[in-house]
Amino acid sequence: MNTFYDISKKFNNEVGIRINPLYSEVEINKYSSAGISSRLGVHLKDLINYDIDKIDGIHFHSLCEQNFKPLENTWNELKNSLAPLIPNIKWINLGGGHHITRKDYQLNELKYFLKQVSNETNCQIYIEPGEAVVLDSGILVGEILDFFKPSNPLSPNIAITDISATSHIPDVIEAPYRPALLNEPDNGHKIILGGPSCLAVDIIGEYNFTDIPKIGERVALLDQAHYTMVKTSFFNGVKLPSIAIWDSKTDNLEIVKSFSFKDFENRLS
Repeated sequence: MNTFYDISKKFNNEVGIRINPLYSEVEINKYSSAGISSRLGVHLKDLINYDIDKIDGIHFHSLCEQNFKPLENTWNELKNSLAPLIPNIKWINLGGGHHITRKDYQLNELKYFLKQVSNETNCQIYIEPGEAVVLDSGILVGEILDFFKPSNPLSPNIAITDISATSHIPDVIEAPYRPALLNEPDNGHKIILGGPSCLAVDIIGEYNFTDIPKIGERVALLDQAHYTMVKTSFFNGVKLPSIAIWDSKTDNLEIVKSFSFKDFENRLS
């Protein structure tokens, strides 16, 4: 820490330390950054090994796409342990995972809580809404390239698209999760949407279709404006989607960025 401190202070930067509160209400363990084996943050009890006088702020992050109550519960678990440090620090960063733009989010409770914590600690309080800023915005549009019916009657029909879970939406495999499909009915023809790569796991998910999809038909996956673009890859040269801005008032569509195989080549040499 001393080396990092010396470098930071050379440029007049403040120094903070991330702690692991060892408390989380995230239901899926792989999403939790506050597990006992997490690499993200110093265990709270281990702060005794650090020179607290050199720390300007404390940061912790234990939420994942959650409402207000888990944040309040986390703070209640932490505040007594942090009390001896409070007089020495200027700010507290409560991390991300706050779904503040969701319709059911308890915004009034959050506002009151942030003011209360600021008054109690005399610290500047930060939160990182992150994903919530673009929640439910952006779509990923693809095209049906091929369609076939397996001979096994127990297997759903399969549609191959130019959307690759592996290259375009890796969270489908890593998380995993199932992206929402535009205008998907509650019931219908069960269709597995797969990507064009050679990986067996390049599967977007199983969806309902009112009619059997035809080759050339387009599909749109919703809520793709955050982790999609920043996690894409050119796996085996699979082309990345173009980035476009649509004006809902004028219906104007502007392509702002396109990719080619040359982009893939340039990343390899």
